[in-house]
Amino acid sequence: MTLDQGLIFAVLAGLVALLVSGRVRYDVAAFGALIVSVALGLVPGNEAFSGFGHPATVTVALVLIVSRAMGGSGATDAIARMIAPATGRPSTHVGVLAGIGAGLSGFMNNVGTLGLMMPVALQTARKAGRAPGVVLMPLSFGAILGGLVTLIGTPPNIIIATWRGDALGEPFRMFDFTPVGLVTALAGIVFIATIGWRLVPARSAAEPADLFDIEDYLAELRVPEESPVVGATLAEISEKTSDIDAQIVGVFRRGRRLPMAAGRLPVEAGDVLLVETAPESLDSLAKAIGASLDSARGSEDVEAGDAEADDETGRASRLSGEDAVAMEVVVTPDSRLQDRTVDSLHLVRRWGVALLGVSRQGRPHRGRLREFRFRAGDVLLLWGDSERLAQLVQAYGALPLAERGVTIGRRIRPVLPVGLFAAAIGLAAFGILPIAVALGGAALAMVVLRVMPLRETYEAVDWPVIVLLGALIPVGGALETTGATGLIAKGILDVTFGLPAAAVVVLLMVVTMTLSDVLNNAATAVVMAPIAAELGERLSVSPDPFLMAVAVGASCAFLTPIGHQNNALILGPGGYGFGDYWRMGLPLEILIVAVAAPAILVVWPL
Repeated sequence: MTLDQGLIFAVLAGLVALLVSGRVRYDVAAFGALIVSVALGLVPGNEAFSGFGHPATVTVALVLIVSRAMGGSGATDAIARMIAPATGRPSTHVGVLAGIGAGLSGFMNNVGTLGLMMPVALQTARKAGRAPGVVLMPLSFGAILGGLVTLIGTPPNIIIATWRGDALGEPFRMFDFTPVGLVTALAGIVFIATIGWRLVPARSAAEPADLFDIEDYLAELRVPEESPVVGATLAEISEKTSDIDAQIVGVFRRGRRLPMAAGRLPVEAGDVLLVETAPESLDSLAKAIGASLDSARGSEDVEAGDAEADDETGRASRLSGEDAVAMEVVVTPDSRLQDRTVDSLHLVRRWGVALLGVSRQGRPHRGRLREFRFRAGDVLLLWGDSERLAQLVQAYGALPLAERGVTIGRRIRPVLPVGLFAAAIGLAAFGILPIAVALGGAALAMVVLRVMPLRETYEAVDWPVIVLLGALIPVGGALETTGATGLIAKGILDVTFGLPAAAVVVLLMVVTMTLSDVLNNAATAVVMAPIAAELGERLSVSPDPFLMAVAVGASCAFLTPIGHQNNALILGPGGYGFGDYWRMGLPLEILIVAVAAPAILVVWPL
């Protein structure tokens, strides 16, 4: 092993360690790996940022833009709502959700597909009397499987296709992935619908600590001087409001939480009551005790009579108007809410929106809301004007879960965006234009024809993923230029010595799949693509089956919530634990290897 090879392995090991630890976001870690690689002389300085103009990076950005326009058109909503008749039995409910998610994901970004389908899944589960955990993991896995079917279904396919074009002169085309991807996706969905959903730990109603009920939140009510409950004890208040489905679980006085014995003490004006309740019951309780929503007053503590306080009180008063609605949203892995505290957002002052409550992994937060720090998967209950709520959700990159009278985004005739998208796919499929150029033309037409505002076009791009790709593509190139890919390929061949090349394809898929469970799928594809080509060259066979094995393996991350953004998104709404994913994910990955590897060898012979 040369010095450069040792250094590039050290850089990659450090990158993986940072990503697994979760202490540094993946785009920051990837950009740091790029800078270190340039400083060590592993990546030439004049090529440091070449990855940001790479066709794979550009194509991923354009797919995200077109996906946003498609989602905003309402076309996918109409398809999603067709599942209602199939919710009678769990197997059909799960199967139809996973199937529609897979179908949409073949032509849309799979995270966007999950975002569109998750509210429908939650609403139908609620009506069918099923816990969200029963349907959300199958939906997430189905959307991931659907991405295998086309070139634009998932970033690993785009990366593998463009890498083949750079290395061999001709990229994979739009539907080159379809024969293998379709067979694999169908097998996976059948498994999910018949066996897989049964393997997810049941969130029984008999175990409320484990059951995620989207309706249960912790809210804050401030007791004003004129409230009829001033001087009453919590026991007396509970008796007075016994017909309301709400429970007072704590009291704060002058910023300090009172001990449980405070239940026997009289309530004073200015006290903040922590209430666990459904949003429909919260307003009834507030009216019954003459209290106001404390979180609607904002995170700022200002003196009475202060001009800013007057302005904020005015905003807060509008929150209880006729136009006010509640909306449940989930914090996405790339949301601007990540690692922010409630206090730092100033929601009322900036947006006229109140945070009523938060829930993490199915459990309501039992502390002061303003001290809460958001993480991916947290579910928030927001209250305010429907238009302002929509603006806030878009600005912070959150994902609406349950719409309560709120319509996010515009609703336009779906014919135009669908037609533009279909035209781009046709031009790429027939080789008339490269996929990046075709999608770029579609995105441009959507902006010019006002299908989507220019501002939303930039917001649609998942910039952390773009930074990840732009940074890691040169690092992946350093693997090849230093000869590190040859060392890895030799190690794989040593392990499979004496076995046919088909066994190498299987092992490569397993290794890629394992790496993707702890590393971002796009990063996994960047690292493994040159290794796949090196294996084909050393075995004197076509590199295509090895590249396809990497494409399938990189996309199929089902063992952990960190392997794919979809898995992270459902963690909170589904009430899952970290160890729940492998229960369905491990047999699913085994099935995928058993189905995809033979299919690859038939469609792409050695």
